[in-house]
Amino acid sequence: MSAATEEGRPDGEEDSPRAEAFLEILGRVQPGDAEAELSSCGIGPTAEVAEQVLRSRVCYSRPKSAVRFFVWSGRSVKHTGYAWNLLVDILGKADMEEPMWDAVRTMNKEGGGLVTVATFASIFSSYCASGNLRKAVEAFDVMGKYGVEPDAVALNSLLSAMCRGEGRAQAAQDLFERTKATVAPDADTFGILLEAWEKEGNAQRAKSTFGEMIVRVGWDAGNMPAYDAFLSTLVRGDQFGEALKFLQVMRSKGCLPGLKFFARAIDLVVRKRDYANSLAIWQMMISDAGLVPNLPMYNAMIDLCCSVGDTDYALRMLDEMPFNGVFADFITYNAILEGLIKQRKAREAEAFLAEMSKNEQLPSPTNCAAAISMFSKEFNPSAAIDVWHCIVEHQITPADESARELIVGLLDFGRFAEVKKYTDEMLDMGIELPQSTIDNMKRTFDKVGKRHTYDHIARRPKRC
Repeated sequence: MSAATEEGRPDGEEDSPRAEAFLEILGRVQPGDAEAELSSCGIGPTAEVAEQVLRSRVCYSRPKSAVRFFVWSGRSVKHTGYAWNLLVDILGKADMEEPMWDAVRTMNKEGGGLVTVATFASIFSSYCASGNLRKAVEAFDVMGKYGVEPDAVALNSLLSAMCRGEGRAQAAQDLFERTKATVAPDADTFGILLEAWEKEGNAQRAKSTFGEMIVRVGWDAGNMPAYDAFLSTLVRGDQFGEALKFLQVMRSKGCLPGLKFFARAIDLVVRKRDYANSLAIWQMMISDAGLVPNLPMYNAMIDLCCSVGDTDYALRMLDEMPFNGVFADFITYNAILEGLIKQRKAREAEAFLAEMSKNEQLPSPTNCAAAISMFSKEFNPSAAIDVWHCIVEHQITPADESARELIVGLLDFGRFAEVKKYTDEMLDMGIELPQSTIDNMKRTFDKVGKRHTYDHIARRPKRC
């Protein structure tokens, strides 16, 4: 199979053998030789094959060859409206302006409704992609001459094409202001404008556009993208209080935004450690909007809950995650474990560590050290040793701080045989205990008449 044929295949679709043969020719020969080669190949086109060829990357990358193919195949078959629109799009994307308009004029003469809003949507897209907004607007203004009355769909196509580029929200707004008396805007019109103001972060213009939207098209639960864009603009513009006020109004109208806004809002309140508002937004998202949070949102909220001491709520959220098809990860579990440790909930932390082990989730090195320290202070050396066993079994590193905490705790409990056992193990692992811990060990062993045990330990680093 030739490179040209590979390039010509539309994504997700197999070209017919006939289309592949035409594409091989178009990709190989010069445009001036294309018709002769096509005629001599002994294969005739069909309307469906013509569409396949025209929507290929070969035709978009070789527009003159595409025109030759269109003319040649048009002698045998009647081109569909889709094929004509593809030709207009190819010419427009290639900045072949005059041939593009010649094609539109021919379509208009052919009649049969060949020229449609889709034709002009292609023209708008081509002009806007090349940065020529003026000609895109001029094309909108002459639609009527080609039998296509400009309506909201056409206006939205132009606004959408304009707003794909940066810094064009005002140009789009100016067009809207000029046409709104003759072309009635719909909800999508305002959604496009609001998304443009969101992209530029202009909260003031977003408020104005949103207000006009409510006056003209009213409240509509299906207009979620517009609500998303508006509230996200306010949040982005540091007007979170305003966003909350509008959100309450939207809720009263049964018109809530989607996950995009809630994700951004939760991220903001979490970063501000605003626990009260975060819970209010979370409940609104789940209960009122019926949306399912994703894993990053769960992790952010669980981290915030634990940081303010509400580990009970964090644990409830952990339990509900699987019912929403979301599965906790290393971050989730360690946020809760850290919260339990900070609140000195030793019994709960011990049980939670067991649950983590069952779910094949490992504690972080920091949490390991903190847990060993807490268990030692809460008179539970067995739990501290269990954490150390987990570290050794799963090779959780760095383990130096955990090693120090374990030895300090075991010394305090007078478990000298275990001090020797685990110190040997730590030294075998290449862990070097800090001098302060060694000195504490020496004092403690001297006090209980076990200097020989200390001497054994003290000699070990020299042999490693």
